[in-house]
Amino acid sequence: MFLSFEGIDGSGKSTQARLLADSLRESGQEVVLTREPGGSPGAEEIRRLVLEGDPDRWSAETEILLFTAARRDHMERLILPALAEGKVVICDRFADSTRMYQGLSRGDLRALVDTLHDLMIGREPDLTVLIDMDPDTGLARAIGRGGAEARFEEFGPDLQRRMRDGFLALAQDNAARFRVIDGNRPVDTVASDVRATVDSALR
Repeated sequence: MFLSFEGIDGSGKSTQARLLADSLRESGQEVVLTREPGGSPGAEEIRRLVLEGDPDRWSAETEILLFTAARRDHMERLILPALAEGKVVICDRFADSTRMYQGLSRGDLRALVDTLHDLMIGREPDLTVLIDMDPDTGLARAIGRGGAEARFEEFGPDLQRRMRDGFLALAQDNAARFRVIDGNRPVDTVASDVRATVDSALR
């Protein structure tokens, strides 16, 4: 099974992806935990190109091409081989993040994101867990964390609110694939709900 975690910056999705991977491994599952952008050597090189340096270094269109190239390499080198071996693949962000961050935040380019995805990727996760979080709380967490991804966090609170609305709309439009979980609760409570949701999907 191919699972993805999505959410605004600071939502706790990376923590929940890691906790789920640990929990499934303890239950005897073979699990690959990965992330986007990145996850394979080539994709990690592209990640550095996109996330480090001046936020205006690339045009929105170029950024979408870079993310799609990284995702294609990630699929070829890691995700598809792991799935072929019967493993559970858990990915911290996937194409839905590109739909939101590049397709929505940097101009109305969602159609371009979807077209490139259909041409070069051609696959969605089997299940996407959206960790829903208050935008102001998430932004405060993300800024406090720092790191290279501050490149997107610099877009500010308005973007966080738009991203949250966008993710919720995406979940509504793709209800068969998405499960929305309230992230405004203790980490262990959220993790318990995530595990129950995934157990149901794995059956």
